[in-house]
Amino acid sequence: MSKVEEKLAELGLTLPPVAAPVAAYVPALRSGEFVFTSGQLPMVGGKLPSTGKVGAEVTPEEAKQLAQTCALNALAAIKSVIGDLDHIERVVKVVGFVASAADFTGQPGVINGASELLGQVLGEAGVHARSAVGVAVLPLDAPVEIELQVRVKAGA
Repeated sequence: MSKVEEKLAELGLTLPPVAAPVAAYVPALRSGEFVFTSGQLPMVGGKLPSTGKVGAEVTPEEAKQLAQTCALNALAAIKSVIGDLDHIERVVKVVGFVASAADFTGQPGVINGASELLGQVLGEAGVHARSAVGVAVLPLDAPVEIELQVRVKAGA
């Protein structure tokens, strides 16, 4: 078990299986020293635990937890490409999309669910640049979607 997965276990979390794509794409792709994930929905066992807009059907607190689930799914996708999460040198960028009610402006707080998890399990390597974007709707009516870009250690 990698140190990253040990840290997840300390937090009471486990790395899920890689979420199956819902369209024509791969969950993650390596290009040189970088791995890019496709947008990861908060799938748990092949299903969305919640649907709808944040600030309407989904509370900001629920959405923050869903963002954490998205980050776990992204880490699983990255592991499927590089084999060991300890090969992550740095999370370079996190892009978070929040399906938002018309008056909801708390997208940064929602995406903190992903950012805080990455910091907890990767330490300094989890500190990243980020965008948190409000959108009208996401695939399958998901409340949140996360994509990651990470740099892999040389020789890994």
